[in-house]
Amino acid sequence: MIGRLGPVLAPVILASFAAPAQAAPEAQPVPAVMAALGDSISSGFNACGWYVRCGARSWSVGDNPQVSSHYLRLSQMSGTLHKHNLNFAAPGATSADLLGQVRKAVEAKADYVTILVGAQDACTRSEQSMTPVETYRQRLDAALAELRAGMPTARVLIASIPDLRRLWQVGKASALARTFWTVGRICQTMLAKPDSTARADTERRDRVRARVAAYNKAAAEACAAFGPACHTDGGAVFSYRFTLDHLSRWDYFHPNTAGQRILAQLTFEHGFTWLDPR
Repeated sequence: MIGRLGPVLAPVILASFAAPAQAAPEAQPVPAVMAALGDSISSGFNACGWYVRCGARSWSVGDNPQVSSHYLRLSQMSGTLHKHNLNFAAPGATSADLLGQVRKAVEAKADYVTILVGAQDACTRSEQSMTPVETYRQRLDAALAELRAGMPTARVLIASIPDLRRLWQVGKASALARTFWTVGRICQTMLAKPDSTARADTERRDRVRARVAAYNKAAAEACAAFGPACHTDGGAVFSYRFTLDHLSRWDYFHPNTAGQRILAQLTFEHGFTWLDPR
């Protein structure tokens, strides 16, 4: 999910996903238990109803065939995952909630964990209240350390945070989207004054986008430090040029079924190589 890059921003954003080079990954056995961690996106919020979770349509662990989640793809390869799809992601969660979610995953003995968190760290009421990048990194490091201590063989996929400025770009011309954003006070750091072209608002949006890119870079570095058992999507989600058709009509913010399907496809293609036991 990315906006059009200018000639100056392009190398900066692309560099934000650079991580230390790693050896070619080995194929992994299909997990026995998987868990989704993170925020409302992974919980499937607003994907099938009015302001409710819809775990069945989660890109990670959903069981709705329309989404073709990681869980369903892996289940088709092996029956070991049947009904072992746990969703600990929570609407409104930030990086501060990740450690608690990891502890639940450890208790459940999840050996494959997906993480998508950080949109709510940037989507605050003011720029000043956004989570500092250093704090975001520290929280990811602590969560991954807890996972390694409790489940040493767990595999981790960290998905990049979607491009919030792209969200503004695709929705700003829609009166309905602008109304939902304003009345619901949704992601005010990015979506406040959605029809404004004033320099101050343009620069604010650019700074919020840069903060998201910095979170993604920090997550990639934390993943690299964890080792070969952790993969990222290489910025595929952030870079995807999604459209209004991928957004829930309940809030014009969360992915709808089509959006969740794209998330599943992008992250699965850029994640682990799995051993097909058949």
